Amino acid sequence: MAAETLVFWVFGPISVGSAIAMLLQRNAVHAALFLVVNFFTIAVFYLVLGASFLLAVQIIVYAGAIMVLFLFVIMLLGVDREESLVERIRGQRTIAIVLGVGIAIELIAAIRAGVGFSRLGPAGFDAVANRDGNAKAISRVLFRDYFFPFEATSVLLIVAAIAVVVLASRRRRPTTRAEVGAEARGEEAA
Repeated sequence: MAAETLVFWVFGPISVGSAIAMLLQRNAVHAALFLVVNFFTIAVFYLVLGASFLLAVQIIVYAGAIMVLFLFVIMLLGVDREESLVERIRGQRTIAIVLGVGIAIELIAAIRAGVGFSRLGPAGFDAVANRDGNAKAISRVLFRDYFFPFEATSVLLIVAAIAVVVLASRRRRPTTRAEVGAEARGEEAA
């Protein structure tokens, strides 16, 4: 058995297991930690495939910066709050399941049809990649052809971070012990 196959069969189940565990966690911090594990297993897959640039980006950007942002948001919003599991919109869960199954069917159909980046790339990408290397080719495509979407995404992330700070800094009304006891009994506090 080749080393690549062995690494895949060791890290594949860890990757899938951490993704499933992340989805099933009720505690947001534990879910974020499982997401970090998943990011690192994906980085190992990039290493095995020989994509050193993507390995570095995966660790620095996703496992580093994005996870710091997620944990920052989690800590600002608070992890001690209990979320209600009652649906506020009737049929929301059913619609979500139907849409999830639809996306899975569409993804399977697209993969079977061979649609994707495996066959198609930007014009002249192969020539640049062979001449200057993949990192230079990716940066040229990103900062020439897709500069505006790249910058728009960065602005949206900054706006989201500011919105989180504003939402977290709102002062909550002080709660008395009588109100907490009445809420526990299911009564309305006057």
